[in-house]
Order: sequence, then structure tokens, then C-alpha cells
Amino acid sequence: MSATPSTPDAPVRLTTFSHGAGCGCKLAPDLLDRILGSQHALAVDPRLLVGTGTKDDAAVFALDGDKVLISTVDFFTPIVDDARTFGRIAAANALSDVYAMGGTPLFAIAVLGWPAGKLPPELAAAVVEGGRETCREAGIVIAGGHSIDAPEPFFGLAVTGTARKDHVKRNDQARPGDAILLTKPLGTGVLSTAMKRGALDDSLTAALTAQLCALNRAGGALGPLSAVHAMTDVTGFGLLGHLWEMCEGSGCSAELDWSRVPLMEGATELVARGIYTDGGMRNWRAVHTHIQGGAALETMILAADPQTNGGLLLAVAPGELEEVRNVLDQSRTTAVQVGAFSEGPPSILIR
Repeated sequence: MSATPSTPDAPVRLTTFSHGAGCGCKLAPDLLDRILGSQHALAVDPRLLVGTGTKDDAAVFALDGDKVLISTVDFFTPIVDDARTFGRIAAANALSDVYAMGGTPLFAIAVLGWPAGKLPPELAAAVVEGGRETCREAGIVIAGGHSIDAPEPFFGLAVTGTARKDHVKRNDQARPGDAILLTKPLGTGVLSTAMKRGALDDSLTAALTAQLCALNRAGGALGPLSAVHAMTDVTGFGLLGHLWEMCEGSGCSAELDWSRVPLMEGATELVARGIYTDGGMRNWRAVHTHIQGGAALETMILAADPQTNGGLLLAVAPGELEEVRNVLDQSRTTAVQVGAFSEGPPSILIR
């Protein structure tokens, strides 16, 4: 791996020290299934209400009464060059797993890998401070952590959260007829790849950074709503990968109206120029046998594009959309209805 040298006139570009970017560095879903497919994986403590069986966003452990703990860990390699911004994004992405379960974060533990012989410790300090900044925005602290000398820089958080037992949202409870809502546009993988190649202008870079740093705290507000039957966030497996997990776990099929799926400005044009991620291609190969329609190259690439700190994906009772939208509005979050679940064996139809 080559790295751009640092000089007074050429600051360190963190993305040149990593082979992947953000959630694009995750293992492909089919490979992960092979790694985690032990017969012992389901032999769990009865207090573990959500474990690995549903491929959910976080583990949920029952406490006394109606309280549960929500626990997750998420870290990745740099998706942007600025160290502080990288820390902010990685923290927001990790916190999203608690929000996606309908929970509220309590505190976080930092996870840091740093190539000590290649990058100065001051940059690592800036990464961690960026993580603290996002945690302060979420109303929590980084209470400790662990670090190693690693060949590539990476950063993230182990987050502990809480919720009431009946407020927990899983990804496997969608019902036929439920509306599918998405709270953020797709395209962070494509745009971050363009940025790494120096092909993204300042306005699109600013828009990308703003979305990558935006907390999904609306998920905690949606937890108490019985109208929200299932919820997850769209991250490294792309929209299709995470929607497929919802379909497979819930025993439903889904119809996706591609014309309604929100896309980040510039994403379509970048794909037309041949700019996309290797991770998106891995995602597509992992799920394409479950997909009907949507044969256009642009659709395939963007629907499978790995998202970093992507939007919440909701299954909502069709007669109660207004209540959900009101809560989203109060959380300053917008959502677009992009399809619906229906009866039938698990599959996804793209129209």
C-alpha cells in the first residue's frame, strides 16, 4: 500500500493509508455468514433477547424489570482525510446501531488502531477528539477504550445503550402491508470513493460530510411507537443487503419503487463516470439471486452501495404513517416511503 507523504504544504491524507473506506471495508455478507455459521452460535443465555441469530444491529440483554441493555461495536478505516472528521463519522456510525434498535446510548468505549511508525500521535488524538465531539452531541461520554499498533488506521466505538423491553426494534418483525421508509439518501460509498480519487467538488464534499456526521437519534424516539414493526440502519451491506435481511428474517417479500429512493446529489453522475466501490459489487453478488427487476447498472450499483452511517430503514403499519412522520419531524428527520412489504417467500422486486 502506498501512502502520500506529509509535508508542510501537503497534509496527511488519511484515506491513502487504508485499502477500504468507512463501512465499505466490511466483509461481504455471504463471507460473514461462513465465518459466523457455527452450530454453537445459537446456544445462548436466555437473558440474551437479541443475539447473532437475526443479524440485527446490536445485542439486547434483559435486566431486571422491563429494562434491557443494548450493546454494539463498530469501527472502520478512514473514509475522509481529516482526522477529527473521521472520528466524528466513526462515532456517529457506531451510535447508529443503538438508535436502530430503538434505544438510547449510555456511554461508549473507544477502539483505535494506529500505524505508529507512519502517522504522528497528534493525528490519532484528533481522531479520538472527533469521536468525543459526536458523543457529546449524543449526550454521552467516551469512558475508556483500547488501542493497538496496526498497519492501517481504524477507529470506532463499543456502545452500551438502554431501552424498555417492549420498545426494542428488531429487523425481523416486518409484516405484509407495512410501508418501507428510508431516512437518508443513498450514495455515500460512491461519493467517498470519488473524494478519495480527488474527483469530488467542494459542495458535494460538504454535503457528504454533513450526512456522514448526522446522528440517527430519531431511532430512539421511534422505539416507543408500536406502529414501527421493524427497524435497522443501512450501512455496509447497502440498501439491498439490509432490506434482504429484513425480508429473510420476517418471512416477507418487498417491493422497492426505485423512482422514489432518495439519492445524494452527484451520485448518479459519478456512477455514469465509472466511479463506484468494490464493496458495492461484493454486496450485489451476495444478494442478486434474491432480487428481481432493477437490471440497470446504475440501480444495481447504488442499491448495493455500502453506506457509512446510512439512514434508518423502517417497516411501518400503513394506517399509522402520520404518527411516525410526526415523531420524525420532531426529531428533525425526514423519511421517504420507498416501497412496501408483502406476502410471499423472501425476495425483493425492484420496479
